[in-house]
Amino acid sequence: MRTLLALAYSVAALASDPAPDPSRAGMSAETLARIPARMKDYVDQGTAAGFVTLVARHGHIASLEAVGFQDRESKTPMRTDTIFQIMSMTKPVTCAGIMILIDEGRVALIDPVEKFLPEFKGKQLSSPVTIKDLMTHTSGLPAAPPASFDKAAHTLAEVVAAAQMPAFEPGSKWSYSNMGIATLGRIVEVVSGKPFERFIGEKILAPLKMSDTSFFLPVEKESRLAAVYTDDNGKLVRQNDGIRFRRGAKSPMPEGGLYSTAGDMARFYRMMLNGGSLDGRKILSPAAVSLMTTVNTGDLKTGFAPGMGYGLGWAVVREASGTFRYNSIGTYSHGGAYRTYGWVDPAKDMVGVIMYQRTNGGGDVADEINTFMALCGAAIER
Repeated sequence: MRTLLALAYSVAALASDPAPDPSRAGMSAETLARIPARMKDYVDQGTAAGFVTLVARHGHIASLEAVGFQDRESKTPMRTDTIFQIMSMTKPVTCAGIMILIDEGRVALIDPVEKFLPEFKGKQLSSPVTIKDLMTHTSGLPAAPPASFDKAAHTLAEVVAAAQMPAFEPGSKWSYSNMGIATLGRIVEVVSGKPFERFIGEKILAPLKMSDTSFFLPVEKESRLAAVYTDDNGKLVRQNDGIRFRRGAKSPMPEGGLYSTAGDMARFYRMMLNGGSLDGRKILSPAAVSLMTTVNTGDLKTGFAPGMGYGLGWAVVREASGTFRYNSIGTYSHGGAYRTYGWVDPAKDMVGVIMYQRTNGGGDVADEINTFMALCGAAIER
């Protein structure tokens, strides 16, 4: 197991930087300038309405850019503080919530889910589902509740209670499961005695000063939310506004309900890179961070990109085939269904975030994401 204590990364407060400074990050300004230029190409080609990109290294922002439109129809420009539906980028935040409970001695990774949720006693094959199974997507729980079940109309407790039987023995396969992560959120509620969104807000979002991150978007911030688009036979088409706001939803969706900005998510990633602390505020122990970012799935085929294993809530590059975007072995990352993506590369002391809102087009290996990550790697000078 890697130990982050031995890495001794110096991640300083990015908030102290008055503006992006490639030289302090040891990166080439000329190469970084290609990032907004290439993102503009994608906007001009009609593959996305707009982008926000951020890369930081050695504790300094090297590049923070907004290109294109937050709302193409109204010609509202994309801004660096535009808010996005980050969808499954929420999952590592939820898993960090579980790790806080483990740090507090209130939960163990090998605990069976039924210890906290008695309704799971009838939902097992020959062995019970454990918390670790949920975090590694090896639980066998389905990707979603039954098709007829409207998650927005039910509480988190009701959503999790609707989970069906595991499809395979826990630990024997890898299968991406939104229901598994939702179940983790419910465990947080039961153990902490607080609504999931309140626990995450108090333990992670507030201490990290992620002031634009929430599970339920405040009305006063709706004007900053990027519109969501889909590709319809080569034409970029805007999706229904009702999808954007989830107004009236009862569940916070631990599996994908966060709204956030590139800057806020970079703070979460910097906390991970710094061994669990940021700006003097400890969120996780270094031991928790190390375990989360260590491959826990052995030789199972996992993830949505080449060369990946799975940690606790993170996809982790475990072999050379996963370094095709100039990221290192040991890089950990997560994307979202609307094409948001963030990663942490400990070997390069670097974090990166790319945000746009598109429902289809390549997933975690979309051209736009590959281009951004490769340019970040190519920009390193020292």
